[in-house]
Amino acid sequence: MAEYKTLVRAQSLKKACANCGVLELCLPIGLTGSEVDRLDTLIAQRIKIKKGTALYRTGDPLHSLYAVRLGFFKTSVLSMDGREQVTGFQMQGEMLGLDAISTNHYACNAIALEDSEVCPIPFSHLEKLARDLPSLQHNLNKLLSQEIVRDHSMLLLLGNMNADERLAAFLLNLSQRLNMRGYSPRDFVLRMSREAMGSYLGLRLETICRCIAHLRQEQLADVHGRNVSILDLPGLKRKVAGCHRHAEL
Repeated sequence: MAEYKTLVRAQSLKKACANCGVLELCLPIGLTGSEVDRLDTLIAQRIKIKKGTALYRTGDPLHSLYAVRLGFFKTSVLSMDGREQVTGFQMQGEMLGLDAISTNHYACNAIALEDSEVCPIPFSHLEKLARDLPSLQHNLNKLLSQEIVRDHSMLLLLGNMNADERLAAFLLNLSQRLNMRGYSPRDFVLRMSREAMGSYLGLRLETICRCIAHLRQEQLADVHGRNVSILDLPGLKRKVAGCHRHAEL
């Protein structure tokens, strides 16, 4: 694809999965050492994606699924009138491209929000290997199920939460995902713009700004620029739990 910029050559990728820092969060989770080695052989080269560059675009043919090794992405689609609708944010240890399996074409754009690196896994080869490794097929099924659950949670969020609750759930979700990766659950940097957050949450930019002010007034969280400090993590959880919904976006 024309968007690929820098390729890391295969000779530097011996035991790529086995030595990866997000192995326990990614497709190889729970595989034995020999099974990880077999999956390793599918990854010919890692791909570096510069900030603002597309990994793939809507309508591109499916060649690979992509495991995010480093960095942060947003996925989005264009409405009929040309407006961008953000559909998700993906960080290290998560997969991109699952939406293409049903049609063999990617259903959205995947844009790097910072300099990033992905591991491409050729889908046709992955299918064949999954037939030989039930544990790998199980992991792939789990990833697909997680996508469905995420979609359901997003529908609940947009349909039932007010603006303040949506932003609180969004920050709590990022906090939880970052904590799983060994980062601080209370202090982190937003990789996305306010506009992208608003698009994802179904809120206008001015509403996002008001919600940030409300969270600060309630002493739950403080957001300056893209720097987030969660002041009261239990309180933020109570705010979301009080809606009787799960905060996993």
